[in-house]
Amino acid sequence: MEKNAVSIIAPIYNEEAIIEELHRRLTPVLEGMMRPFEVILVNDGSRDRSLEMMLSLSQRDPRYKVINFSRNFGHQIAITAGMDYANGDAVVIIDADLQDPPEVIPRLVAKWQEGFDIVYAVREKRKGETFFKKMTASMFYRTLKRITNVDIPVDTGDFRLMSRRALEKLKTIRERHRFVRGLVSWIGFPQTGVSFVREERFAGETKYPLRKMLKFAFDGITSFSFLPLQLATYMGFLVSGFAFLGILLVVLMKIFTNATITGWSSTMAAVLFMGGVQLITIGIIGEYIGRIYDEVKQRPLYIVQDLVGLDESKLFEEEIAKK
Repeated sequence: MEKNAVSIIAPIYNEEAIIEELHRRLTPVLEGMMRPFEVILVNDGSRDRSLEMMLSLSQRDPRYKVINFSRNFGHQIAITAGMDYANGDAVVIIDADLQDPPEVIPRLVAKWQEGFDIVYAVREKRKGETFFKKMTASMFYRTLKRITNVDIPVDTGDFRLMSRRALEKLKTIRERHRFVRGLVSWIGFPQTGVSFVREERFAGETKYPLRKMLKFAFDGITSFSFLPLQLATYMGFLVSGFAFLGILLVVLMKIFTNATITGWSSTMAAVLFMGGVQLITIGIIGEYIGRIYDEVKQRPLYIVQDLVGLDESKLFEEEIAKK
């Protein structure tokens, strides 16, 4: 692509009701910046008419390009694929549901032109979201910031811009359980934020229910912090301390008094408590071991079934060179 071109990456999963509106909103914004651009739509195994609509859009407007996965690999992997194939000097990640307003993109580009390699969009306000989701999201980001040694900005999502040099460094990180916004912070480079109001979803329903949000949060924590393992150790020492005091108390009562400690309930409570702590500890260790297992298998992050408007040979040449 020409110099100072911008690549837009939008993961798509069952978004047939949004694709045309995304094109209608996004195109005039990008054309108004008076610079070359491409929009990479990543079909993450959609089961509705999303792929059909993306292919039709690409035929009408060749600036819109399509990566079609062989199955659903997940939102963070779809972002990664878009970054792998992007050709621009700057890359912008945006959600296709229009909660991330395309009109903010020129402000991100303006900061990039000032010399920042990474410009993240900070959610000043979140429309159309429940109090529970806002509260838990706020708690998660602030907790993550405190327990990691990486300065991950609070109240930010994946909506951000990266320069080409930052992107090339990020592409070398191929871990499986990806927390892209954390990885972007980890690589460093000059970074700044731009505030915006996060809009309501244009149509459809969220692709991140509570179960997926919990998994995503745990991926973020385990990717950048050993605190869960350390907590398991602290819990072990704490329980062992109480157990030692209990044994000491029983011995002293046996030696100096005629009293005896009786009660099936208290015994069972102690045993169940100890067993619960042990299972929690084993579970935490198991989560980390499972991630190690995924990494050592060295499977590809994703499988591309079809490419429309993108150069496949360039990516493969880069992968071969790495090997």
